[in-house]
Amino acid sequence: MQCQKYMGSTLTNLLFHTVFSTKDRKRLIKPEIQNELYKYINGIVKGEGGIVLEIGGMPDHIHILFKLKQTHSVSQLIMKVKGNSSKRINEQRKLPIRFSWQDGFGAFSVSESQVEAVKRYINHQESHHKQLSFKEELIEILKRNRIEFDERYLWN
Repeated sequence: MQCQKYMGSTLTNLLFHTVFSTKDRKRLIKPEIQNELYKYINGIVKGEGGIVLEIGGMPDHIHILFKLKQTHSVSQLIMKVKGNSSKRINEQRKLPIRFSWQDGFGAFSVSESQVEAVKRYINHQESHHKQLSFKEELIEILKRNRIEFDERYLWN
């Protein structure tokens, strides 16, 4: 059982800022579902052993800052968040059309020293988007994180 002993003494602080949009960037995250959606997502992350540090967004996209256990995958967690939350929204039938998220997502590692800045960024989405569209915001984040991308495939 060396693996268990190793995992038990492994110390990590894995912080991620993720961003993803509704399918076709439809403005479906209305005020009447927003708080419940955020609480539900928080519960999913917590259920997977993670901790949501901040969550926020706009009617067409969401940002989540969270801490993740070293034994979990960001991709698997976000797949679970997106799948379970869209299912929940659709079961509640609070929207006139079917809700779904875009296929992909952006995930960026965050240094502990930048946590408060990322929280502020997430909390000020409304004022931020008076100046930038979601598309412009995402491209800015990708460039800041030196992630190569082809804009032709970014919006599928």
